[in-house]
Amino acid sequence: MTEVVNLEAGEKSPSFTAIDSEGNSWSSDDLASEGKSIILYFYPKDSTPGCTTQACDFRDNMNRLSGAGYVVLGVSKDSGKSHDNFIQKQELNFPLLMDEDLTIHHAFGAWREKQNYGRTYMGCSRSTFVINADGVLSFARYNVKAKGHVEMLMRELGING
Repeated sequence: MTEVVNLEAGEKSPSFTAIDSEGNSWSSDDLASEGKSIILYFYPKDSTPGCTTQACDFRDNMNRLSGAGYVVLGVSKDSGKSHDNFIQKQELNFPLLMDEDLTIHHAFGAWREKQNYGRTYMGCSRSTFVINADGVLSFARYNVKAKGHVEMLMRELGING
């Protein structure tokens, strides 16, 4: 098994390009060249309770986040069809990127060993990264809680209501 990446604030972010459920391509390098900062968050599975809570928190705070210059991108290994259903059901106002081969998960270290009821397995660690327009991570956190995470993130980023 390969060593799991542990990124920290202040490090150069891995570059990524991915397709969202509508077929649009998203590139960290392109967004950086447009002067945009990215909130890239990894979540385990569409339409599960914790992931729905987190996605809806991002949705409900999108005006504040985009007003502060951030582009929010959610990432999971779910299919485009699954993403589309999740987006429509929850009226999400940001793209969900597909990473079915786990390339982006591995680059950011979000695919890691987990334990549940004494069972050890590999899975998605709920993680969030903020990539500044210069390609440097200003925030990197693994194993975040779904509830209250967006509020905590906005405090860390100095985004006030």
